[in-house]
Amino acid sequence: MYIVELTLKHTALPMTVQKKEEADATAAYNSALEALKTGDPVILELTCEKQEGKRVSVLVSELAAVQVYEKSGSASSSGRSPGFFALTAE
Repeated sequence: MYIVELTLKHTALPMTVQKKEEADATAAYNSALEALKTGDPVILELTCEKQEGKRVSVLVSELAAVQVYEKSGSASSSGRSPGFFALTAE
């Protein structure tokens, strides 16, 4: 299972969708990346393959980052998902 994670401006928690195949996750990542570069489409919609019916729509102008990673058992044991952002409370 692969996670496509969208980080929004001014929002601490990311939005995620899960894809079963790496190619599908890469395609979703690439469409988000292309939308960030061009601003087109204005609204990006992604669907989740793990939870049928789960959809995420976001204004591209509010996207700060997008990442894709493979879901693994090590992420749940540490309590954090892999990636570039670490949310910590001080």
